[in-house]
Amino acid sequence: MSNVAARSPLSVVFLLHIALEIPLAIQGVWSPTSLPFAQLNNTTIVLLKLYSALVFAICGVTFLCFNLPEFLPGKRALAIGLCIYHTICSTIIYGAPRFIPISWGPMFEAYKITPENVWGTLHGIVGLSMVVWWQGTVHYAALVRGGVPQ
Repeated sequence: MSNVAARSPLSVVFLLHIALEIPLAIQGVWSPTSLPFAQLNNTTIVLLKLYSALVFAICGVTFLCFNLPEFLPGKRALAIGLCIYHTICSTIIYGAPRFIPISWGPMFEAYKITPENVWGTLHGIVGLSMVVWWQGTVHYAALVRGGVPQ
């Protein structure tokens, strides 16, 4: 049973989620107008604050789950939820018109390397990493259930 209680190194993906989300969460709650987003009005500022509060809370839950054993259903459910969240975020950001009025120069623009595309890519990487975590730790859940890992 000691092998089952061990945490997989793949659990670092939970910390990657926090690293990607916590800057927006903190700045969005305390100073949303300082975020580099175009066309902020009162409605979008309130929604940004609400979204940031939700993201801040999910980062807290993610941090608490990081140290939990891999086989726990709650940790596995959180991973699926984060996978869905990051996949949808990536899709939304890729499909959105430019909303971050920052450019890294004409060379980057020529290769479509924009803040939005980088942010969307990072969300996609974290979403895919959650799938890798899931598949890489499925044997922990199988051991606890008494089954044979497949």
